[in-house]
Amino acid sequence: MVNKHRPLSPVTFVPPDLVQPPVRLAVSGEAALLNSTTAAAAGRMFAAAAAAGVVVTLASGYRSFATQTATYNGYVNSRGRAEADTASARPGYSEHQTGWSFDIGDGGGACSFQPCFAQQPAAVWVKANAYRFGFVVRYPWMEHPTTGYYYEPWHLRYVGVEAAGDMHARGIATLEEYFGLEAAPAYR
Repeated sequence: MVNKHRPLSPVTFVPPDLVQPPVRLAVSGEAALLNSTTAAAAGRMFAAAAAAGVVVTLASGYRSFATQTATYNGYVNSRGRAEADTASARPGYSEHQTGWSFDIGDGGGACSFQPCFAQQPAAVWVKANAYRFGFVVRYPWMEHPTTGYYYEPWHLRYVGVEAAGDMHARGIATLEEYFGLEAAPAYR
């Protein structure tokens, strides 16, 4: 569990089992990798989406500490630190660095990484079905006071079929609530 109060240890953590999932890729290099468990589940989910006529692409997977440093610093340079902290994780605090999370796209770039992506078929299908494959939308609508991030309908986190199904059945929106952790709206 990684959030603004729970950094990786060590902050330069690298998953030992990174693999390229059997999915449609919109990226290459390290961004096309996930840990092996997440990759297998993503393969099953993307195949089910395709069978339903919905295109889902892997838009951003694993990010190393160095890549997250560059990503975060780009936000800081363009928006300032306060706004960057609502849009990008600081290095060592990113779920992408765990290999358990990834961002999706729709293959056409419609509304990529923008709130309007929530209305695209890929996001609609994933929101309704991801739990069946062990995934949750990690930063849900209006949960930023708990998660520290505004709505990201493209950001998925693998938690396993049992936990994702339980969260879905009980209407629990965030991992913080599910695991009984304090809200993490800002860095300490």
